[in-house]
Amino acid sequence: MQQSRKLIFIVAGASMLIASLAFGFTKARSVMNQRKEAGATRLDRMPRVMLWAWERPTDLRFINPKETGIAFLARTIRLHSGEVEVRPRLQTLNLPDATSVMAVARVETDAVRKPEVSAQQRDQLAGAIADMAKLPNVSNIQIDFDATQSERAFYRDVIFEVRRRLPDKVGLSITALASWCTYDDWLSDLPIDEAVPMLFRMAGDGKQIARRLDAGEDFIALPCRHSYGISTDEPRSGLFRTRRLFVFNPDSWTENSVHAILESKK
Repeated sequence: MQQSRKLIFIVAGASMLIASLAFGFTKARSVMNQRKEAGATRLDRMPRVMLWAWERPTDLRFINPKETGIAFLARTIRLHSGEVEVRPRLQTLNLPDATSVMAVARVETDAVRKPEVSAQQRDQLAGAIADMAKLPNVSNIQIDFDATQSERAFYRDVIFEVRRRLPDKVGLSITALASWCTYDDWLSDLPIDEAVPMLFRMAGDGKQIARRLDAGEDFIALPCRHSYGISTDEPRSGLFRTRRLFVFNPDSWTENSVHAILESKK
């Protein structure tokens, strides 16, 4: 058996994809209380550090699968008018055997040709996301959708439909704007295992949220108390060290950059 596997997504012709596998506050500081409040999820078996592998050729054969997992961009899905356009990953991803792998769907909406957010569009989108669980070696999936206020009801319906279509053993993660976790609680009744608060590229009230984190405060939404989303170019303090880190790198991953993340987690 080869010591590593090469993960490749290729589009042949117009639509064929050949895949060989290619992401209020409270001051409850107690780790025991955090676990009790947040609860166990399907994702507890994942490593405590997850690297986002976005759309570029990526070689991570040097990682230790026991301490590092990968959340790779598998599909970019664009909604416009009544259409759902699915673009598969086109770049190679190389990982060692036994790596914990999460497939990520990036969902975008067209600002000019606004989506109809119809039941048909909901079902098509949910199907495109849930189908990622069929990719080789994928044990969990993640949805990355910066839904606007007017898109929330549609997004909620999509999440419920995705969960309904997924095998019970497959975990469901979503990324979340930090404000979603802070000022209202529309996430708590969703059938998800976690919502990953994105603590980089924060706009608007980002500085206020950062000050609260630095003061040791926590998010009001319980799904946001499992993980953090950070970036290598925006150091973040005041985080609970027991939580999982999803890490974005605007540059290519190297052994040194991965080592720095692992050291900061200790």
